[in-house]
Amino acid sequence: MTIPTLLWDICFYAFCGIIAIQLFYYLYFFQRLAFFKVPDRTANMEHPVSVVICARDEAHNLVKTLPGVLVQQYRTTHEVVLVNDNSTDDTKYLVDEFKKMFKNINYIELTQEAKMISGKKFPLSMGIKSAKHEILLLTDADCVPASEYWIQRMQECYNEGTEIVLGYGAYHKKPGLLNKLIRFETFHTAIQYLSYALAGIPYMGVGRNLSYKKDVFLRNKGFSSINQIPSGDDDLFINQVARKDNTTICIDQEAHTLSEPKTRWSDWMTQKYRHYTTSNYYKSNHKVLLGLYSFSLFWLYPLLAVSIIFYNWWMALAVFGVRFLIQAVVLYKSMKKLNEKDLWPWFLFFDIWMFFYFIFTVPAIWKAPRKNWD
Repeated sequence: MTIPTLLWDICFYAFCGIIAIQLFYYLYFFQRLAFFKVPDRTANMEHPVSVVICARDEAHNLVKTLPGVLVQQYRTTHEVVLVNDNSTDDTKYLVDEFKKMFKNINYIELTQEAKMISGKKFPLSMGIKSAKHEILLLTDADCVPASEYWIQRMQECYNEGTEIVLGYGAYHKKPGLLNKLIRFETFHTAIQYLSYALAGIPYMGVGRNLSYKKDVFLRNKGFSSINQIPSGDDDLFINQVARKDNTTICIDQEAHTLSEPKTRWSDWMTQKYRHYTTSNYYKSNHKVLLGLYSFSLFWLYPLLAVSIIFYNWWMALAVFGVRFLIQAVVLYKSMKKLNEKDLWPWFLFFDIWMFFYFIFTVPAIWKAPRKNWD
């Protein structure tokens, strides 16, 4: 056996190993979301809810999104805690107008910057501490509920022992390739954190649509252990406090939130760099699981190409075909659940594109976090 032949053999066996890793993630983790059925409720209780929103110079967003939060169909006591974090725009006057029509707005105005606490953590902490109710429902100023039953559906997921509910924060569907790429990346992240939670390994949530009990926040001394990190008020906090027995998910389409996607590639990449800087602070087991999946996805198509060209094309395609069929079923059912089914015909293209996406975003893991918040 010559050295080149041995090399191509090794590449093919490495490709088979990568496929095996991918099948493990699809069959052990991701299928949990694809075939998830909402468990029967043991009680039909409605909890008082405090919706918490932080805003800095977000008047242009609040005028469009706040009405969707304020007109929720929820009969039980609820409030909207709006924290105005040193805004220099018309946020205060806008909220004053809303307060004339909606009496359940709990308005907090911050006029000084918090020293030694970067990012959104200080205003969010102030909003949580000012909340009147135990159930907190968090979203961003640029997010609007997908339905008027958002509060209802999210709080329905609280059963005995539940302290954290992970929701899905989607993006508006618009024409163009960038919109599809943004929405697929968002879905791709969601299928991971939602499936991991179903497997008893919750590791993150998204601040666009997240709920937890006020006691969880106070009991863990809020964000005190991560105050030095600009971001992470959602994923790092959940990474620290979520457990198998206190975390559940809510994927009801009426419980989604919708945000405006970026319209320029550079803006989106800047946003993703900022988000990925927090991954270094995840628990070790989470980093291993996430890293192994990303590693296998990154090497999948280079090894497939090498195996087709230099080893045996039909064997390589046969091995890839097994993963392709399982992936097609799992993604279809998962996308259908998360109302992203229009992305399914593109899934192979997106799967290949993830190789280039990793090239663009991996450097962010080693970058120092920026000091601003979004």
